[in-house]
Amino acid sequence: MRPIIHKNAIVDPGAKIGKNISIGPGTVVDNNVEIGDGTRIDSCAKIASGARIGKNCHIFHGAVIAEIPQDLKFQGEDTLALIGDRTQIREFATIHRGTAEREKTEIGTDCLLMAYSHVAHDCHIKNHVILSNSVQLGGHVTIDKRAYIGGMSGIHQFTHIGAHVFIGGGFRCVQDVPPYILAAGEPLKFTGLNVVGLRRYGLSNETINLLKEVYRLIYRSEFNISQALEQIKSAFEPTPEIQEVVAFIQQSKRGIIF
Repeated sequence: MRPIIHKNAIVDPGAKIGKNISIGPGTVVDNNVEIGDGTRIDSCAKIASGARIGKNCHIFHGAVIAEIPQDLKFQGEDTLALIGDRTQIREFATIHRGTAEREKTEIGTDCLLMAYSHVAHDCHIKNHVILSNSVQLGGHVTIDKRAYIGGMSGIHQFTHIGAHVFIGGGFRCVQDVPPYILAAGEPLKFTGLNVVGLRRYGLSNETINLLKEVYRLIYRSEFNISQALEQIKSAFEPTPEIQEVVAFIQQSKRGIIF
């Protein structure tokens, strides 16, 4: 099926447009853009040079994708903003393309970026992530799969958010958040295991209970972090989930929340 492009949309002839696409009135699509089959772009959006949008996405009114970074070191490098299949970008959300350091900003498949959220340059947002309304990500943030960030939260640049994390709304995150947990408060701190999310994902009660014990050693014992990790490695069978927790903490560059 041929794309449906409103007469008041402006689409550069150099843009690569897939099949069964709709582009609404007032939307601008620049050169050096690729849009996958089945994607819908509503009115007054801006799809700037360097955008690579997957299949069956929905870009809502006023969203801006692949605009240049708000980074004073940016010198016009040829970089990208990648959007995975079936991802939704809601009203007035903004995604900036990468800088020379990483060369791309990347959003995974099946993500939801709610209204007024912002993803800065060089971020890597993995699959099934939800950013609620007005979440603001600094540059170089990594968010692992199936994490949920509550509305109006601010995530500091270079921060790493683990898989299946739930961060409450309106909080500020300046350190790494290990996988599978709930986080809230000022300063942001561990408030428990994300049991509801893990059950919805299909983890067994046995695995959930093991993770509870792991995080009890990390956050509720007399051990420091290094000692807790040694206890975990010696006392628990190295399941994939436990290995993920240990590797995340060992590789953390900003330190983890408390």
